[in-house]
Amino acid sequence: MKVAIVGASGAVGQEFLRVLDERNFPADELLLFGSTRSAGRKYTFRGKEIEVKLLQHNDDFKGVDIAFASAGAGTSREFAETITKYGAVMIDNSSAFRMEEDIPLVVPEVNAEDALNRPRRIIANPNCTTIQMVVALKAIENLTHIKRVHVSTYQAASGAGAAAMDELYEQYRQVLAGEPVKVEKFAYQLAFNLIPQIDVFTENGYTKEEMKMYNETRKIMHSDVKVSATCVRVPALRSHSESIWIETERPVSVEEARKAFSEGEGLVLMDNPEKKEYPMPLFLAGKDPVYVGRIRKDLTNENGLTFWIVGDQIKKGAALNAVQIAEYLIKVKNIG
Repeated sequence: MKVAIVGASGAVGQEFLRVLDERNFPADELLLFGSTRSAGRKYTFRGKEIEVKLLQHNDDFKGVDIAFASAGAGTSREFAETITKYGAVMIDNSSAFRMEEDIPLVVPEVNAEDALNRPRRIIANPNCTTIQMVVALKAIENLTHIKRVHVSTYQAASGAGAAAMDELYEQYRQVLAGEPVKVEKFAYQLAFNLIPQIDVFTENGYTKEEMKMYNETRKIMHSDVKVSATCVRVPALRSHSESIWIETERPVSVEEARKAFSEGEGLVLMDNPEKKEYPMPLFLAGKDPVYVGRIRKDLTNENGLTFWIVGDQIKKGAALNAVQIAEYLIKVKNIG
């Protein structure tokens, strides 16, 4: 199994290295690719030093079975043909192909089989907030159809990359030292603040991030569910949180929901209000599952249910989900 990582020096690229190692992924050979800024850097994987190659339009992907791409939508569009022309399956972490009809959008716990139909040899990794939400929604959808979702996200700095995480650290230091606060990666100072905008606004007043949650959820779940989202950047370092309200076709009790979440694939139930046990991003960074807590009946709708989830954006929201797709393809002998 010959594997490539495109965008190896970024936050998600580095997470790919960790996840592949942690899960003992069957990579006999690993190639790393990057931009002119990162070409020449060296990273150690399973005791072997690997140099990052410059991503170019050449034959470097000949013999590659799986290519994990996380270098931005523009790079993915430009290099997709180069990456896949010799048969490699490209699992793309950008927004480039997510809503194209002939490219599957996959969360393995929800719609793994969609990955088998990939006419362009490309599989899209969904947006991080969508991934963790649909893993939780699937547990309830198995009980009864979800008609509507209202969600507010509390997205950590990690969603904007490694440099954004560094900027948050530095902003806190600058504030505490009484120095001027430098703002580069966010529209405003994030330290000691909340920013109710992620990505650009669209004509309907929702941001692109919020519309991703609407459109991607319907595609992944093969559902007519309607999703109304408000996405907020918060001064947490890593792991996204979401407050979710759902309306189902029939009432779902709290007990029934707890059981579904506790048995759901990729989920961990953390819901004990009496002991103040509920998911929090500070304590769940670096973890694989999506954690669910604060499960309650909605007070305004007998078919309503509300709950809180936390998932690591760089892990399950990006690298881990992509690796799980590849693991599924290997398991069903649909690759290599």
